[in-house]
This record gives sequence, structure tokens and C-alpha cells, in this order.
Amino acid sequence: MPKVLLCDKLEGQGLEILKSGGLEIDNRPGLKGDELQAALRNADGAILRSGTKITAELLENPGKLRAIVRAGVGVDNIDVAAATRKGIVVMNTPGGNTVSAAEQTIALLMSLVRPIPAAHASMKAGKWERNKFVGTQLAGKLIGIIGLGRIGREVAKRCQGLDMKIVGYDPFLSSDRAKELGITAVANIDQMLPMVQFLTIHTPLNDETKSLIGARELALLPKGARVLNVARGGIIDERALSEALQSGHIAGAGLDVFTEEPPPADNPILSAPNTVLTPHLGASTVEAQEAVGVEASQLLVDFLNKGIVQFAVNMAAVNRAELEEIRQYVDLARRLGLLQAQMANGAIQKAELVFKGDLARKNTKLLTAAFAAGLLESYLEGGANIVNAVLLASERGIEIVESSNPSKGDFANLLQTTVHTSEGKSNMASGTLFGNQYLRLVQWNEWRLEAFLDGILFAFTHRDVPGLIGFVGSIFGNNNVNIASMILGRMTPGGEAVAFLNLDSTPPEAALKAVKAHEKIQTMNVIKLPPAGQMPAWFG
Repeated sequence: MPKVLLCDKLEGQGLEILKSGGLEIDNRPGLKGDELQAALRNADGAILRSGTKITAELLENPGKLRAIVRAGVGVDNIDVAAATRKGIVVMNTPGGNTVSAAEQTIALLMSLVRPIPAAHASMKAGKWERNKFVGTQLAGKLIGIIGLGRIGREVAKRCQGLDMKIVGYDPFLSSDRAKELGITAVANIDQMLPMVQFLTIHTPLNDETKSLIGARELALLPKGARVLNVARGGIIDERALSEALQSGHIAGAGLDVFTEEPPPADNPILSAPNTVLTPHLGASTVEAQEAVGVEASQLLVDFLNKGIVQFAVNMAAVNRAELEEIRQYVDLARRLGLLQAQMANGAIQKAELVFKGDLARKNTKLLTAAFAAGLLESYLEGGANIVNAVLLASERGIEIVESSNPSKGDFANLLQTTVHTSEGKSNMASGTLFGNQYLRLVQWNEWRLEAFLDGILFAFTHRDVPGLIGFVGSIFGNNNVNIASMILGRMTPGGEAVAFLNLDSTPPEAALKAVKAHEKIQTMNVIKLPPAGQMPAWFG
């Protein structure tokens, strides 16, 4: 029974989903240090909110841990790179807190233009200062939105309800799609900043977005503009923002997130004028907390029980609809990787993958990862899987290039793989799926054939001369090695040829030495592949 560690509080329907999914629950929120590391090592999966931080040190020896799910959107409290290297899939729950975060953005926006917090404090102090708290109307004003994902689009929808004009920047949203959403798209952030009276940011925090809005960008905003951040602390340079507020260039700021949480007492933003600050409340609604807990629990049940991967931040996702459809192709890609690794002459430097026919329309990123896992898994301590294989290949200087061609040739689907080595050699292996379950090697270099991709293979290149196949068969027979099948590929009679034999057992060294002694045999390899139908453990 798979075990799940609950690193932070989870209750209600989320717990019921884990129980009904047949998972053993280790419910110990608040663990730290060695206790947390031991609990993680003993779990198959973990669920956490923002209270727990998963560091590289905690994942140094991850035990049987296979998945970490963040009940929320941001994964900056998880060392995703370290998890990836250890083959641990990291998933988040992007949909659960979308509406709550958008509503928090609008709440801060309203609090800035109609200074409700300050007016409330004045009233509580026994004052009646109507003239001091004159506000600004939002209708007709222009707001700029950086990041038009789920939350950014929900914010835009609500701003439209306030009769605001909207410009937006997102490198992954086309101008036509933005127009459909009622948003005017701009080519870059610098184009947006001088025109907007309000600016709100809804991007993840990464190397590209850290200090995305600094002193230079704030200076590009018109005098009197107001700034909002309900995404992640660190996207806005807090010191630069506090200085712009002190100078009066920026008229106000509404922040729900901070670079360090809670912010230290000397953080200048705490003493800056005209601010509305909240302690990371974007997802702090009853509905959002329940929704992300439910979503996180279902993600982990689906992964541990069925191998389904959704909303992963460090690998290609595979959902319910495509899982069964793509499962055999994942197996094909991995077996071609295993074959190429065992047939390579020299250190592998580059692999080229071409997806042809129906295969070009599949989840090719997942298939590339499966091929890379097969290519590396026999040579790495602890193995490689679809989470870490591409990264591990890159770290070892192996370039992986993929392309797709939806046109059908001789086969309805075909995966063509070419591996180049440091010796200047290259091998091309193409595989296909016959029917719904039969994996076949249909080309090796220039030779066409139809070989099984399972069990123990014996491959040898040779001159196609009479008696050679009988010679090999006799040697294997004398050494009690049964040949289950044999496929020959040749261009012309008597020319260069290749043979792939499926064996019931591994031939002893004496048999291999005797076969190699034949003057017409040029190269030979023993390849060990999984039995037919055996899927890799990392795919469920």
C-alpha cells in the first residue's frame, strides 16, 4: 500500500480522497529537520502547503519518495531541481486558488483607490476625517497585467466588470487570444509601463522574473501610478518600490507577498507610505484551502495508483485520456533507448529523435523523456526515469534533439532514433507499434527488418553467405542456448546484412567467442531488454 506524508494541515474531503484511494496516511504536519527527512524517505508521496520547505538536503537520500504535491500554485518552497535529479515528480494545483487570488487582487486594488484601511483605523481612533480620505474612481482607468495565466485572466475579467481598460503582457498568449479576452496585448513590458495607471503582476518566481520590476521599471511608470503584487515576493524589488513610494513617484502599493515571509522588521516596505499590506492571504479562503487540498489529494492518488501525471512542473504531463493510448509508445521509446545504449560504439554525445505519422501527434516530450531514461538507466546509480532523464543527459553533455513529421510513410506510426558517439560512429534504430501491443524494431541503420523488442537479443552484422546462420545456431545449440526467433535484414543477396536473434538465455562467453571467430561476422552485441509487456516501474 503506497504511503503519503502530509507535511502540512489537510482535512475534510482531501483526507477522504486519500483514504478511498487506498493510500496509507502519515499525518504529521510540522515536522522539521531529521524527522522530516526520515518521514519523506519512508513515503511514496508527500503533500505540503506553504508551511513546509523541501530542500536539496532533505532529498539527498530520498528513499522511496516518488512524488511531491504542492497544495497551491507556487513551488518556490520546493527545490525542484534537486527533486528532478532524484527522479521525483513535483506537481502543483493551479486551479484551486485561482478565484481567491484574483479576488484578493481586486480587494487590494479597491483598498488603494478608496483608502478603506486608513479610514477604518481613523474611525477606530474616534476621528471623523472625511476630507482626508478622498478616493479615486476605477472606471475608465487603464490597468496593466503582467502574466495572463489563470489568475491574470480572472483579474482581467473582474477589472472589466469595474469598467476598466486593460493591457496585458504574456509571452505565451497570442494577441488574437488576448483580444478575445478583451485585453490589448503589448509586445513587451517596457511598452506597457508608461501607459498604465495601475500595474498588477501574476507570474511565477524564477530566474527570469526575479526583480522583474525594479527601479528602472518603476521609473517608467507614470507619476501617481499604483502597483499590486499577489503573485510571489521577489518579483518586485521591495527596496526600489519603497524608495519610489517615499519620493511620491508611485502613489500606492498593495502587496500580499514578500521576498522574505514574514518580512523582517527592517524591511523598508513596512514603513513606506500609502501601502496596503496583507500576510499572504491570496489563497486564504475556506473554499480555496479545501479546493487545493482536494486537488492535491486526487493528483497523488492518480499518480501512485495509475501512473497519471498532471500539473507537473518538472516533466511532461500525461492525463487520464491519453494514458492508456500512450503507454505502449512510452514502452517503445524506452526500449529503443535501452537498445541504443547497449549497441553504441563510444561515449554517446547526441541523440536525434524523429516522431512520424500518428506518433507526431502524441505527447512527444514524454516519449523523449522515456527514450532518454532507457538510454541512461543502465549506467547511472539509482537509475534514470522520465522525470530526471533529460536533465541527467544534459548534465552529461548528451544533446537530445527531437522533431516531428505527421506524414505517414511505410508505417502508421514510427519513432526513428539516431545516436552519435565520440568515436564518430552513429546508429539508427526505428521502432513501431503493430496493433495495440506489438513493439517491433523495423530498421537498424540501412537494414529493414521486423525484430522483437523484448528479452535477450543477439545482434550481429555479417556478410550474407550460405551456412553462416546454421553455424551460429549450432554453436548456441551446443551451449544449450535456445533461439526463440531470428530476423534477418539485408540489402542484396551475398551483401552486408544484420541479424537479430531472440534467445531464451544469455549465451556464455565461450559461445560468443566461437561465434566471433567466424571470418564473415563483423560486429556482435548481446542486448538485454525487459520481457514483453513489462512496463518500467517509474511509469506505474
